[in-house]
Amino acid sequence: MAEDFRVEVDLDDEAHGYPLRERLRALNLDDEARGRLGGNVVVTRDGPRVFAYTSTEPQAREAERVLRELVSDEELSADVRVTRWHPVAEEWRDASLPLPSTPSGEEREYEEREAAERRETEAEGTFDWHVVVELQTRDAARDLAQSLSREGLAAKRRWRFVTVGAVTEERAEELAERLRGELGESAEVRVEADLGDVAFGPFQFIGF
Repeated sequence: MAEDFRVEVDLDDEAHGYPLRERLRALNLDDEARGRLGGNVVVTRDGPRVFAYTSTEPQAREAERVLRELVSDEELSADVRVTRWHPVAEEWRDASLPLPSTPSGEEREYEEREAAERRETEAEGTFDWHVVVELQTRDAARDLAQSLSREGLAAKRRWRFVTVGAVTEERAEELAERLRGELGESAEVRVEADLGDVAFGPFQFIGF
């Protein structure tokens, strides 16, 4: 099974300060890493953070070694670590943590992600996923919104449209599938992601 690993280099240590001379020396760190690591590793930069993406742990460990050498050669201060993508949890975790190998392990990671998403939703007051239902009449939309609200779902009506917030894509898809079965051809149901909080920063992609 294909896996994804990432070496994270965090150059911005606010606790100890980050002098201008270090910032200047760090500007070309990603270019130097590309030259040392070659085309099998994708290197990106997000401000003071540099990431190196690989498909195997041995590649990641070698990239970690190279990046530590570059940081040392430039006399920079940085935190460097290797992480692995956990697709169920949908987050990067320390590479020493194994991927779940059983259904119960996957369920546990999903529950952790759902709980984290729910906390984020409660704190921010917004959902990352929405089920959007377009009905044929305003009255049908009103009735559906009221019915879903009585279930405790975050349903809102706008004219003939009903939107329902969901904490994860899986929950949104489950609800959409249910509504398609209940409403049939009387409504159009789709799942949409809320990209309002996604920052499209000045990433520099190298190695394609």
